Amino acid sequence: MGDWERVEWMERTKEDETDPGGRHARPGGVANPTAAGRAPGNRAMGAFSAADEEKFRGVRRMKLTATGLLLAVAVVYVLATWAGNSGAGAWTGYVAAAAEAGMVGALADWFAVTALFRRPLGLPIPHTAIIPTKKDQLGVSLGEFVGENFLSGAVVRQRLRSVGIGSRLGAWLARPEHADRVTAELATALRGALAVLRDSDVQAVVGEAINRRADAQEIAPGIGKMLERVVADGGHRRVVDLVCVRAHDWLVLHNDQVMDAVQGGAPGWTPRFVDKRVGERVYKELLRFVTEMRDMPGHPARGALDRFLTDFASDLQSDTDTRARVENLKREVLGRGEVQDLIASAWSSVRQMIVAAAEDELSELRLRVRASLLSLGARTATDPKLQAKIDGWVEGAAVYVVTTYRDEITSLITDTVAGWDAEHTSRKIEAHIGRDLQFIRINGTVVGSLAGLAIHTVSRALGG
Repeated sequence: MGDWERVEWMERTKEDETDPGGRHARPGGVANPTAAGRAPGNRAMGAFSAADEEKFRGVRRMKLTATGLLLAVAVVYVLATWAGNSGAGAWTGYVAAAAEAGMVGALADWFAVTALFRRPLGLPIPHTAIIPTKKDQLGVSLGEFVGENFLSGAVVRQRLRSVGIGSRLGAWLARPEHADRVTAELATALRGALAVLRDSDVQAVVGEAINRRADAQEIAPGIGKMLERVVADGGHRRVVDLVCVRAHDWLVLHNDQVMDAVQGGAPGWTPRFVDKRVGERVYKELLRFVTEMRDMPGHPARGALDRFLTDFASDLQSDTDTRARVENLKREVLGRGEVQDLIASAWSSVRQMIVAAAEDELSELRLRVRASLLSLGARTATDPKLQAKIDGWVEGAAVYVVTTYRDEITSLITDTVAGWDAEHTSRKIEAHIGRDLQFIRINGTVVGSLAGLAIHTVSRALGG
């Protein structure tokens, strides 16, 4: 396609965009094929941008240069042939041979370069217009090439191993400004995640997890073993001591209430002085009993309490009825609305605390995260074993991704290329690499001329 055809195509494209399917529609009801290729639903490459137009202007300049060089050697050939026929000397044969070979080289390379993007002179020559006609095959070949040479497990593993991600990551994290940046990004991500979560959803998930875990595991044997260890170690005695001290102090401070309670429970037919004497006697006996339990570690009541707790711990582990009662009590407690409300309120408090800590740069949470990142970076930068472990994790993850999803990745290439409009794709590619391809024409002209000169010289030297 010449420059005038390029200009005509660009003008048709603009007209079709302003008057789609109208007066510029072609016979058969199909407008400009390039515009049709960019219709909605067809994944064509983007329209020519200002940068593409600038590149294509460079292509046109190089085309003019290459064509001008072809015309120059053609003129030289004509002049040299005329001069030789006029008897100017043997030198004209050398010049004519060089110019003739330069024309042949220029025309051959023009044909090769043009055949990539369109049919030369519009002739249906086989194996021309390679990019428009073989676009889909090129996309498949490109996808297979990328899959075999870039997305293989061995290539990915070797490349990542040569990079040394572990040591680089350690050195990067060991710098305070980088640790601050990672900490800030983690805090932002944490706030975003907590903002997305709804309290009702978290409450439902936590409640379900607690109920599922509680149903899956019986708690009575565990409580029994813990109680057994507590009694064996004497840990319950501190609780008994505390209860005795508090009971003694309460009786001393509330003696009147105790006697009134005893007197109020006496029959109505008993004399008042008898009720009073009985109340005083009961109060004194209670006070004496509590005082003895407080002051006597070997008090019989303490021993009876130890035996009770020991027997109860054994029943929790082995008695079927006791374990069943504990399980029923567990289900009743977990099923109460107060427990679910407690879970909801606990989550709300925890979330507010975490969000506040994430927003405060001087919070203990962010300071600890920053310190951990710095420590991790310093260790990773100097510990070969840790570096090897990180490299192994990264390599394993990358190899898994490329081997598992290689077909999906390569199909992205093939499907994308298959969805491009053939003619527009060819022009887009020509705009990007056409300038360099024109140097082939120039080189063909120069090399052809030199080869023709060399061949003619050898022929003359051999007496041709």
